[in-house]
Amino acid sequence: MTTVKLWTDAEVEADPRVKAVFDDIRATRKSDFVNNFWRGLANQPQLLERTWASLKEVMVAPGELSPVVKEMIYVAVSTVNGCSYCIHSHTAQAKAKGMTEGMHAELLSVIGMASETNAIVQALQIPVDPEFQA
Repeated sequence: MTTVKLWTDAEVEADPRVKAVFDDIRATRKSDFVNNFWRGLANQPQLLERTWASLKEVMVAPGELSPVVKEMIYVAVSTVNGCSYCIHSHTAQAKAKGMTEGMHAELLSVIGMASETNAIVQALQIPVDPEFQA
């Protein structure tokens, strides 16, 4: 259950700052759907604006990583952080951007393997090899 109010479209229309962000979300995503994450952030317009601007810069702007790879990384980090909402929303985005069922299965295998070996290395406190130092 949410701990904040989720804004309705009518409430969004009544607040110019929030409406501007929601309009940009809709335009950027080419969809009328604005998900609950943004509806919850609408309670704090400054946080809404800042978060949307940052997300657009990292996830939408062209870069070296393809959109599907960015979404798959987001799924991996969300899994490690235990964010069910983000796992679901970014899995849906990854699929919409071309992630196949096979890619998803392989992603989950990599997440599982990395989690396992990370835990072992942490428990054993293995020192980093000098060759791996950046």
